[in-house]
Amino acid sequence: MTAVAHEPTTPAEGLLEIFLSLDTPAGFRAELIEGEIVVTPPPDGEHEDYIELIVRQVYGRARTEMQFSGNKGLKLISGGHCPKNHVIPDGTFAPRALRLYRGAEPWMPCEGVAMVLEVTSTKPETDREAKRRCYARAGIPLYLLVDRDAASITLFSDPKGDDYPELCTRPFGKPLSLPEPFAFDLDTTDFL
Repeated sequence: MTAVAHEPTTPAEGLLEIFLSLDTPAGFRAELIEGEIVVTPPPDGEHEDYIELIVRQVYGRARTEMQFSGNKGLKLISGGHCPKNHVIPDGTFAPRALRLYRGAEPWMPCEGVAMVLEVTSTKPETDREAKRRCYARAGIPLYLLVDRDAASITLFSDPKGDDYPELCTRPFGKPLSLPEPFAFDLDTTDFL
């Protein structure tokens, strides 16, 4: 029996099909963000250093034991006629007890994710705007943004609709309080 190719019924389905069939070079990330395919090159060392500084503190100081992934993609709600967003955060934190990262699927739902982390890189506006909207629409409680151009760190919280009405920004070198389930002050001294 010969398999019949599935014909997309909408432009959004067609875009999603194209996106899911992409074969990006090693180290590159392909994401589908608000109806746009975004491909980013491998991160630089400074980018990775910020992530490591945060992960080390979360593992050592968070009130709830956390799991971290820097590679697991999230399927997120989208707005309008766009296909479902497929975003790969620089970091995703979830309570270890949930064991959300198990399974062979490269894309997982976002239920249970406690916080996502982004460090600005080649397209900082994507991290500042589009991804923030995506994470808020998905109801992810906390979004931590390390903005290298502004030399600051921002915690977005209390998602409502397609944004986070609560935010706290600190310059590098000043502590930033992370609420439950983390419940500690993130030290950014080494970010300088």
